[in-house]
Amino acid sequence: MNDILKKVGLAVALPLVLFVGWYVFSAGSTNFYAPPLSEILTAFGDTWQAERLKADVLPSLLRLFAGYLLAALIGVGLGVAIGLNRRLRATLEPVLEFFRAIPPPVLVPVIMLFAGIGNGMKVTVIVFGCIWPILLNTVEGVRAVDSVVLDTARSYGVNGSARITHVVLPSAAPQIAAGLRQALSIAIILMVISEMFAASNGLGFTIVQFQRSFAIPEMWSGIILLGLLGFVLSLLFRLAERRALRWYEGLRAAQRAG
Repeated sequence: MNDILKKVGLAVALPLVLFVGWYVFSAGSTNFYAPPLSEILTAFGDTWQAERLKADVLPSLLRLFAGYLLAALIGVGLGVAIGLNRRLRATLEPVLEFFRAIPPPVLVPVIMLFAGIGNGMKVTVIVFGCIWPILLNTVEGVRAVDSVVLDTARSYGVNGSARITHVVLPSAAPQIAAGLRQALSIAIILMVISEMFAASNGLGFTIVQFQRSFAIPEMWSGIILLGLLGFVLSLLFRLAERRALRWYEGLRAAQRAG
């Protein structure tokens, strides 16, 4: 219990210090574009109520989860196939590196031509940006599976899908989790960017509307809400990752102790 409280305290300490510093140094500010934090917090309470959360934040989260889950399924599936086949990996690696180097926001106008301006376009943008860290980390994780473990499984008759499910995926899980962690932050960024193009709702759309109408405190309140959402999603992912990879954390602790 003490360890958990200590970790929570360390995670909250720096944001709290920055928040207090912002509050103190912005007090009395007369800059139109940098209002006092007290004014921003007032706007936060007035703006982000249940009706607006349902109208703007909920659609954003649904697009985020849809794009992220699709990217995870495609990235892990293709990553396992490519990681297990040396010839396929050698053939596809230049193509994968090419597409990975393209910034997803640049492709938004192109995706709009094919997917329109609805939710499909926004989900596609998130998928395209998130799939690369998941795919490449999965490939590296599968490649790193101990050949002795694979030979042992083969000698016991563990082949086909059983070998992938019970040997390859568990061994590659820490590397896959690293890719999923990277993709989560990318998904949040692309969620906002995609909603700045031909959107009628969403958190990114609302922040831009506040900026265009010079509702600066409300704009800052949307940015704070976006940061809070990112923090909560990151925390939930860490909890899920720690639970799923409990065996790996125990192994690392044993190795450090040894």
